[in-house]
Amino acid sequence: MTIAAPVQLVGSVSLPDVESVFRAVATVGAERIPDGEVGDRFYWIQFQKLLFDEVDGLERVGEPGFKIRGLFDVRLFRQVGPVDLPPLGYADAAIESYGVFTRLRDAGEIAAGTRFQVSLPTAAGVVAASIVPEERAEFELVYRDALLREVAAITEAIPAEDLAIQWDVATEFAIFERDRKPVFQIEPWWDGVDVAGVVERLSVLGAAVPDGVQLGYHLCYGDVEEEHFVQPEDASLLARVAGGAIAGIDRRVDWIHLPVPIDRDDEAYFAPLADVEWGETQVFLGLVHHEDGVEGAVRRAVAARTAVGSFGIGTECGFGRGPEERTQPLLRLHREISDALAA
Repeated sequence: MTIAAPVQLVGSVSLPDVESVFRAVATVGAERIPDGEVGDRFYWIQFQKLLFDEVDGLERVGEPGFKIRGLFDVRLFRQVGPVDLPPLGYADAAIESYGVFTRLRDAGEIAAGTRFQVSLPTAAGVVAASIVPEERAEFELVYRDALLREVAAITEAIPAEDLAIQWDVATEFAIFERDRKPVFQIEPWWDGVDVAGVVERLSVLGAAVPDGVQLGYHLCYGDVEEEHFVQPEDASLLARVAGGAIAGIDRRVDWIHLPVPIDRDDEAYFAPLADVEWGETQVFLGLVHHEDGVEGAVRRAVAARTAVGSFGIGTECGFGRGPEERTQPLLRLHREISDALAA
């Protein structure tokens, strides 16, 4: 019997509320489903800056100016006094959404055995996008501790067998590729090799996820108004981070998701992935693009098979920043591509 290719939903979904998201994504047949990161969370980590605006000891640098979508001030923060971060909002949102998840599962609208997926940013990702360069090393530790408290609250409130936690690794790739895209240039604040510093950080975050809770990493080249920071030249940096994340932690990494640019249907793009020791980790390739549908995804999948072999599918990033009217067709496209790859 042929089995449809597994589907991974990265996180954000452009629908108005959590219940709408769960009902929509439950039709895709994914092992894990997110709550869509709705409301203030729709633009990934930008809502954390709204939180920082209310924190004593932090202030914006510079005069007000451009705001993303007229909502999110892009200015950085500096410390002007002691900082005691409050709850970051991730645990509160997850616990509230889990209540909706269980209600719909009990009603049969979400399949038994489906896990509730919580996507979280890395501390380095938030700090790089929010804090002045000279204070990033110190503030990263403060934010990381607050983030780990969120993980503890989530895992205390939600049963392990119902939960999956995904770490979103995006800003780090802007750091890696800083010489190719100076407008996004962010210098690392740690000593040594760029990738080694990131892998070390991912190991700490991954180790905070208890056994029994599924653990995954979404590696991403960014989503700024549906555009990457810069297009990857090939999957070599992705392969180094993925392999390091798997090897650097004393527990199973259940999945890793990787982006695939729409124009990369050549084996050379995927070739570096052949060197990764995947072990039990499930690979998901972000080869679903609404622009070229099933045909384009299958073409990219064929090119990937020599290097990767078995893999699931997803979009390159979450699609919460896209128009709402694209959501249902995009979810149907996941199913169509999954079935086409199984044929």
